[in-house]
Amino acid sequence: MTPPLFEPFQDRLSRDIRNDLSEALLPALNKNTLAPVRTVAQGYLQKGLAAPYVAYIETRLARYATALDLLARSGREDALTRGLVLWDLELFFEVHEVLEQAWHGARGAEKEILQALIRAAGFYIKGEFGYVTGGAKMAARAVTALEKNQQACTGFDLDILLQSLRNLDPVPPKLFRQDIAH
Repeated sequence: MTPPLFEPFQDRLSRDIRNDLSEALLPALNKNTLAPVRTVAQGYLQKGLAAPYVAYIETRLARYATALDLLARSGREDALTRGLVLWDLELFFEVHEVLEQAWHGARGAEKEILQALIRAAGFYIKGEFGYVTGGAKMAARAVTALEKNQQACTGFDLDILLQSLRNLDPVPPKLFRQDIAH
């Protein structure tokens, strides 16, 4: 029997864990406490899961704690800052979740930029699990929207992101910079 892998595109338990943790992160960000995530994590960890699931949960908890700390130190609570901090911690599914909430209420260039960043995160989500073709399509659509809205892209280094997406670089660039005004 093959040992289980954490693969949310093929395994329901992986998908449930990923989705439940990321959903719990949203109230954790709003309240600046890991408590909602820890509650979800403990629910899964009490089930005696296989090592890949436990490792995913423990890694997410550690990265979420780091994200909360970085956000508290930044003094900023906007969705873009949250998304960029999560991005730099390679929490791309969570980037998608946070930015999607903001995208629903956005208009014009802001809406297109948020969607492009969601697609860029999707490129890295897909790439992590070997879905290169689907990821490349997402990257191309992100590049098109970001190029169209270059003048409105603030708060992150657009050039480095565009270069990475154009080259389909599997190593994500760091985007959060506290020195760039929002």
